[in-house]
Amino acid sequence: MPGKDAAADSAPLDEIDRRIIAELTRDGRMSVTQVAENVHISRAHAYSRISRLTSDGVLTRFTALVDPIKAGLKSSAYVTLKLKQDSWRELRDQLGAIPEVHHIALVGGDFDVILLVRAVDNIDLRRVIFDQLQTMPGVLDTQTFLVFEDVDTR
Repeated sequence: MPGKDAAADSAPLDEIDRRIIAELTRDGRMSVTQVAENVHISRAHAYSRISRLTSDGVLTRFTALVDPIKAGLKSSAYVTLKLKQDSWRELRDQLGAIPEVHHIALVGGDFDVILLVRAVDNIDLRRVIFDQLQTMPGVLDTQTFLVFEDVDTR
């Protein structure tokens, strides 16, 4: 059906799926054998579940969590954007092309988009905000919230 959400076509998640997701969220490098042992299912069953979760788009990628300070990104901020009407689709790709932008969310409320921006220092952060974000056609206003400490709960 046109316009229908693709996630609606996938099978609902059961308790085993949720436990597999929790294991892989905790350690994306975990082997299928280890996932199977931790979830108490066979390796073949774990493999088929992980394959289905991947093909259904539930598991979208496997990645590493990086400590930004140790990686040299010593300045972080959440930056909110107010956008010109109907500019989101065009801006989404432009925002995603900025290496310092680590997360993009379209939201409702007093602003339209919130970004997590990580930079090597405040000078670099200022460059990204003033020279890249604020100059984009369709961006009407920005507001910056410096991050003093990150706590990753995953």
